[in-house]
Amino acid sequence: ALATGTAHADATIAINPATRYGTWEGWGTSLAWWANVFGARDDFADLWFTTKTTTYNGTALPGLGMNIARYNLGACSSNSVNGESMVVSPNIPAFKQIEGYWQDWNNEDPASSAWDWTADANQRAALTKAVARGATTELFANSPMWWMCSNHNPSGASGGGNNLQTWNYRQHASHLAAVALRAKNNWGVNFATVDPFNEPASTWWTATGTQEGCHMDPAVQAAVLPYMRSELDKRGLQSVRISASDETNYDTARSTWNSFNATTKGLVSQVNVHGYQGANGRRDLLYTDVVTTAGKKLWNSETGDSDGTGWALARNLCYDFRWLHPTAWVYWQVMDPTAGWGMIKYDANTLQPGAIETKYYVMAQFSRHIRPGMTILDAGSSYTAAAYDAA
Repeated sequence: ALATGTAHADATIAINPATRYGTWEGWGTSLAWWANVFGARDDFADLWFTTKTTTYNGTALPGLGMNIARYNLGACSSNSVNGESMVVSPNIPAFKQIEGYWQDWNNEDPASSAWDWTADANQRAALTKAVARGATTELFANSPMWWMCSNHNPSGASGGGNNLQTWNYRQHASHLAAVALRAKNNWGVNFATVDPFNEPASTWWTATGTQEGCHMDPAVQAAVLPYMRSELDKRGLQSVRISASDETNYDTARSTWNSFNATTKGLVSQVNVHGYQGANGRRDLLYTDVVTTAGKKLWNSETGDSDGTGWALARNLCYDFRWLHPTAWVYWQVMDPTAGWGMIKYDANTLQPGAIETKYYVMAQFSRHIRPGMTILDAGSSYTAAAYDAA
C-alpha cells in the first residue's frame, strides 16, 4: 500500500537578495612551505590557480580556481655577520625555514651584497606562476629576519614574549617594502597588500618552535605600522595597502583591532583574521567593528584544520559566510605533510607528493562556483552560502 501523508522538507532556505555582504574577491592559499618544496611545478600551479582539469598521479582533478596567493617573506639565512649567526630551533624542519633577502644588517641598500635576491627561488616561482594565472597577491612575514630578533631565533623568544628588537621596528618594515618594490620592478608582481605580522598576539612562538614566528603585542604592532606606511611611500608604493594583523582567531583579532587608536586604524586598509577558532568565536562582532563601524575590508586570510573529509572546512566556511562576511577566504597550506591538513598530502622526509584528501573536492564545491565579482547574499542559515552573478 502507498503511504499517505504530507512530505516535509528537511530544511527550508530563504535567500534574501536585499541583504548583501559585498563583492567576492576570491579564494586563495598562502605559499610558504608547500611552495618552498613544489613551487617550480606547473601542474600544481594549474591545480590551485586555474579551473582547468589537470592530471595528478593519474587522476584528473578539477582546478580549484584560487586567485589569491600570499607570499611569505622569510626570516632565515645561513650567513654570519660580525661573528653572529641565526639561532635555529631544534624542532623546525628545513622546508619550513624560508630564506629572507636582507641578510646583513650593515647595509640597507638592496643593491648591495648585504641582500641576496637569489634566495627563496621555489616560493618565488610559485608566486610568479600564480600571477601568470591571474592571481592577486599579498606579502606577509611570519617573523622579522633573524638578526632583528632579540635572541636571533626566528621561531620566537624563549618565553614566547616580544622578540622584535625595538631598534629594528623600522628595519622590519623596510625589508618588506624593499621586497615589494623588487617584486614590482623585477618579478612582474604587484602586491596589493602587505602585512608585517602573523598571529602576533599569540604567545606560542618560542625558541623551540616548529616554524618561524614572532610575538608582537598590540603596542609593538602599533609602533611598526607607521613605519610600514612610510617605508612603502618613500619607495613610491603609495598604492600598496596595509593589511593587519592576521591574528589567530576572531576574538583575538577583535581585541587587537579595538586596542588601536584612530590614527593606527587609519593606516590599515584591510583587517586579516585567521579562522582557527573553528565553530567558536564572535565572528559577528568582528564584522561589526571592522566593516560596519570602521569601513575596512575583512578577509579570512588563513585557515586550516586536520579533518581530511572536508566536513570541518565546509562547516566553518558556512559560518564565515553567515556571520563574518569576509570578501576573501584563504586556506593556509593546500599541500601539507600532516594527514588531513592539506588538499594533497606530501611526505615530510622524502618531500614527495602523495594522496589527494577528500577535502580537495569539498573545496572545489565552493571555489569553482562562487567566483570573484559575485555578490554575496544573505542565506539566513549557518549551513548555507549564497552568491549572485548579475551577468
